[in-house]
Amino acid sequence: MATTIGLRSLSLSSYSLPLLRSCKTIPSYPFTRSLKSLFLPYNRVILKGCPSFCVSPNVNAETTAPPEKETDNNDNTDNIKNAANLLDIRVGRIIKAWRHEEADSLYVEEVDIGEPQPRIICSGLVNYIPLELLQDAKVVVLANLKPRNMRGVKSSGMLMAASDASHENVELLVPPDAAVPGETIWFGTEQDKDNQPDPATPNQVQKKKIWELVQPHLKTDVSCTAMLGEHLMQTSAGVVVCKSLKNANIS
Repeated sequence: MATTIGLRSLSLSSYSLPLLRSCKTIPSYPFTRSLKSLFLPYNRVILKGCPSFCVSPNVNAETTAPPEKETDNNDNTDNIKNAANLLDIRVGRIIKAWRHEEADSLYVEEVDIGEPQPRIICSGLVNYIPLELLQDAKVVVLANLKPRNMRGVKSSGMLMAASDASHENVELLVPPDAAVPGETIWFGTEQDKDNQPDPATPNQVQKKKIWELVQPHLKTDVSCTAMLGEHLMQTSAGVVVCKSLKNANIS
């Protein structure tokens, strides 16, 4: 029969039946001609049902690969969490804020973060937050960045804020009212609070690109709570939030 020509080396097992049933007539081919064009549309069916058709099966492939991948993911998550623990994030209170004289998009703030003198911080928030809302506001400050000269003003830190994907809406992160300026902010549980390492120096943060590693994993959840992956952003008085931006980026 035409359906048996060229199939001497392929037994009519249950694996080959889907091939034969799907073909009303398979034209005869000379034995010297490659059968690749004949079987190409169906070879995935055969290989899926008959693992020994071309290669020896790797019986451990499906069982060993997922655990290795999960281990890699866990290691990566731990590395990000460890890096985040090196950031000096504190509760702050804006004492005074004003427009930068040389930069239309910048505010300048004096911020109490529990040090003898307030920090001077420049923030590009003019297009997003009215100046009057900054006065006496509780904020979240990233305190161990290297100082930067911003149009003649030395900025020593960063106010942390949430923004939507288009960066059209920006809101400052807000600690609880009972949080005290200078208080350390951490990620995780109460137990994590007691196991925090010393913050990295500003030079270490820059050299090791710690902020660049951590920042892509900082977001708000559906309840506007600030998170690092699955870890809550915490103060001793409760979690850090933003006003209304859900699933937003934090920077």
